Amino acid sequence: MTVAPYQNSDKNKKQQVEQMFDNIAAKYDFLNHFLSLGIDRLWRKKAVKILREYHPKRVLDVATGTGDFAIATSKLDVDEIIGYDLSGEMIRVGEEKVKKLGLDSLIRFQKGDSESMPFEDDSIDAITVAFGVRNFETLQSGLDEFYRVLHHNGVAIILEFSKPKYFPFKQLYKFYFFHILPFVGGLVSKDSSAYTYLPESVMAFPDDQDMLNILSDTGFRQVRQRRLTMGIATIYIAQK
Repeated sequence: MTVAPYQNSDKNKKQQVEQMFDNIAAKYDFLNHFLSLGIDRLWRKKAVKILREYHPKRVLDVATGTGDFAIATSKLDVDEIIGYDLSGEMIRVGEEKVKKLGLDSLIRFQKGDSESMPFEDDSIDAITVAFGVRNFETLQSGLDEFYRVLHHNGVAIILEFSKPKYFPFKQLYKFYFFHILPFVGGLVSKDSSAYTYLPESVMAFPDDQDMLNILSDTGFRQVRQRRLTMGIATIYIAQK
């Protein structure tokens, strides 16, 4: 079953996701950091530390949103970072942030569909994506595109929410995720569906060994994971 943001919409998931992020773009950064208690910044730092091992020069940040992962990656010795996203409003906010930080010569944004990207085969050293693959209409199509555009030996670093497994944190997490987060997120963003969709999409998403199997089946020859904060999030590392 496909989990999409707006239950009564006649749009497909991709169109709904674009609409959702356009709607919440102005409040996205605040809610992201507030609802995660700032831990999302730490997760990105850990992902960038892993990325450093691969010495990429051309990085594609898929589902870049407002560019937080791209900005974190800019601390590495890279030549170019492309922030790629479906939502024009998220990109607009991201461009303002990047310009204020003086990073607009290093990071450029491009609007587009992550499941059908305009980049040439074997043209990217590394792909990063934070909390984005869960929103693909067809996960496999997006991962196939990752594999296509990456150089041989290129790497995909995927940071995504996952599901804690052990008592009592599993139960506390679910209560927060299904009750506190949707209430606060909906109140601040004025789009209650966006923060109801978030936990539903996480629960429906394949994580842990299921995700590693999908990456291996896509063709990636080296796949591994690092689970974070008792399993709230996971970094998947997949090398072509």
